[in-house]
Amino acid sequence: MKIGADLTSQPVNGAEAQKQAKLDDAAQQFEATMLQELLKPLQHGQNSWGGEESSDDTASDTISSFGTEAIAKAISQAGGFGIAKQIVSKVTLEHQRISKNKISQY
Repeated sequence: MKIGADLTSQPVNGAEAQKQAKLDDAAQQFEATMLQELLKPLQHGQNSWGGEESSDDTASDTISSFGTEAIAKAISQAGGFGIAKQIVSKVTLEHQRISKNKISQY
């Protein structure tokens, strides 16, 4: 999914496109991390077979953690809660505001 904000009417050069791609990726990773933290409580208490987990089953915890991470990334890539899109929008608007201020100071 493309989360980049289409807020500029200026042509985008290669460096700007690269910065935008990095911003998009960072925002999506941030949202995925938040979603992973929200999903963590759901993985505790039961193992994948529906039984109760033992407290020393570290292999199951690791696999469950990888599963939660994968689910969080997939949700974020599909649009998630829109957190990444809002981050990109706000950062882009702030960047444009700062750029305008710098130009008007000259």
